[in-house]
Amino acid sequence: MEPSKHGPNGPSPTLWPAGFAVGIAVLLVGLIVDPAVISSIGAVIAILFGALWVRDATAELRGHPAPVEPETRELRAAAAAVQAPPSSSTPRFARSKFLEFSTLGLGGVIGGLVTVPIAGFAVLPPFLGQKRHETDLGPLTAFPEGKWFIATFMTDPKEGEVSRRTAFVRNNGVAGNVPSFTIISNRCAHLGCPVQANGPTGAILGEPNVVEHTANGQILLRPVVPAGFGCPCHGGQYDTEGNRTAGPPVRALDRYSFDIKNGHVILLSTFSVSHVDGTGAQAKIFKYKQAGPGEHVDGPEQWLYPLQPPHH
Repeated sequence: MEPSKHGPNGPSPTLWPAGFAVGIAVLLVGLIVDPAVISSIGAVIAILFGALWVRDATAELRGHPAPVEPETRELRAAAAAVQAPPSSSTPRFARSKFLEFSTLGLGGVIGGLVTVPIAGFAVLPPFLGQKRHETDLGPLTAFPEGKWFIATFMTDPKEGEVSRRTAFVRNNGVAGNVPSFTIISNRCAHLGCPVQANGPTGAILGEPNVVEHTANGQILLRPVVPAGFGCPCHGGQYDTEGNRTAGPPVRALDRYSFDIKNGHVILLSTFSVSHVDGTGAQAKIFKYKQAGPGEHVDGPEQWLYPLQPPHH
């Protein structure tokens, strides 16, 4: 008698993969909650079910073939067909397929429960709860017209040294009855290294440093005569308006927005600049939303970068 066309059924699926997935999930959650205890429990579960899974999957290789259901003979199938009522036209869903999809679905749910919170903690904070910092650099009288200063300040004194920043500040005079300032960030547009002024400062010029005390704490203003700005890390060079002149940077230096309140210069948020035409109060600044170092802000290259969180 010939065997059935359907052939023998394969080994029945097991729940070992689901147990292994649960162990991995417990281990990952434990890394956040309690690495010493919960992660250890998860590791034990994963190792145990993983070993059982491997043992079951390699049974034939070890000389112990997995049990299979006996093949169905045509004769018995024919007899059963005579005795059984006509079957429905709707195909039956095999139990093995149900268990397979259930296992995959359970693994997907567990993976989502583990991944989504971790991804949320990693990605969402930069987009949420960002407060705007306003930095008081001191009175207008501290910035004589046409002179450059290297300003060192803290954007948020409560955060301490981690909020310390440096900017290059020049009073351009008045433009349209409004004070005009050039305030350039010292963060290189290549990889974020601290840019330095290419020129003499402070004692070399015979001019004293200026210290202002404001709501943001102590503000240090060092006089400088820059011929441009340079990055000591990778050789990026910029002119006095922050335009890239040489090296690997992809754009001009970032700038600070500013406001004048009660006769004081107030720094606001930073923004990115592709390039600047002109100088001083007559400069035309091609301004863009803040982007990270090395990221293009114009042209087709800008499409290659992800959504930026707010910067203040």
